[in-house]
Amino acid sequence: MVGSMIDHAGIRVTDLAKSVAFYTKALAPLGYTLIAQFGTNAGFGIDGKPDFWLDSSAAPKDHVHIGFRSSGRQLVRDFYAAAMASGATDNGAPGTRPHYHEHYYGAFVRDPDGHNIEACCHEPFLG
Repeated sequence: MVGSMIDHAGIRVTDLAKSVAFYTKALAPLGYTLIAQFGTNAGFGIDGKPDFWLDSSAAPKDHVHIGFRSSGRQLVRDFYAAAMASGATDNGAPGTRPHYHEHYYGAFVRDPDGHNIEACCHEPFLG
């Protein structure tokens, strides 16, 4: 039995509508959709369970890093393309990151508030 695991994470954003539009497109290739929105909060997730939250109740004080696991390298590339088309800033094009581990494949973008958002895959390249 697992003792604990991350249930959800949240970040502060400046403009909720702008961030919702950005993440709706950027996370779509990973299967994430907007599940809940109320007041100054919006929650994204898979299968009806929001696990990534945006909060615009106060301005961001720090930039954070959030990594989303992908089931394949093409989805990492799709995430990167969707995020860039939605106004992200490049922070590391899709590619291997052998300094993390042999099969690490990831892409990094900065969202509208400067947060470092990543999609990554841990499976070996099969051709």
